[in-house]
Amino acid sequence: MFGSRVEEALRAAGHEVVRDREGAEAIVVDLTADGLDIAEIARDAPPTIGFYPHVDVETRRRALEAGYDVVVPRSRMARETAAVVDGALRR
Repeated sequence: MFGSRVEEALRAAGHEVVRDREGAEAIVVDLTADGLDIAEIARDAPPTIGFYPHVDVETRRRALEAGYDVVVPRSRMARETAAVVDGALRR
């Protein structure tokens, strides 16, 4: 459900949303998704943005160590989706 909100916000901001990593300008990841290999996604990737529950500091640490460009709490992602992604693209 939250993923749909992120997609809608990005589309509203003029971004094309695809579910395939190939050719993507940025990757947005729910760091708590089942079966997710946090490190694998960040490897040789365009700007990578991860979001997590604000109380899960261990997941945040792992994503930063894996090389994610931006790691934000889910609440910030909900409020500032387009700004977070645009900021990562400008890096």
